[in-house]
Amino acid sequence: MNRFLLGGLAVFLLLGIGLFWWQGHAEVKAAAPPAAAMATEPAALPSADVGDMVGPDLPESTELSREQRRFGRYDRDRDGRISRNEMLSTRSDIFRKLDKDGNNLLTFEEWAVATVDKFDGADADRDGYLTPAEFRKTAPPPKPKAKCSC
Repeated sequence: MNRFLLGGLAVFLLLGIGLFWWQGHAEVKAAAPPAAAMATEPAALPSADVGDMVGPDLPESTELSREQRRFGRYDRDRDGRISRNEMLSTRSDIFRKLDKDGNNLLTFEEWAVATVDKFDGADADRDGYLTPAEFRKTAPPPKPKAKCSC
């Protein structure tokens, strides 16, 4: 009894699939242009003689304010508003540079990479501590004094 029931179900399933295929095939044929309307010969190529023809005017750029240009840099999809992902997209390149081990987690040492590099460069004896002489190397260079006092 189950075999007859499954067989009947399979017949209806196959009939349904066939019906959908047949209707889809008919719609494709209905949308196709008639065979008589198709061109049998290719169209003639345009001539290369431009004569007195003049091209279109050059596009003019609009003057944007500094804030409008800044907004345009963030608005990647040009929909007139900035999403959170668009705002953070400029930061992702910087994050990737800081993430030295590439695990998408930023440790304190990775974040403070400039300070860690400065410490490592100053620690001459590699003992993990800076002596006063080693610490003197980390001082920023003195700023040049202004030449005039006007």
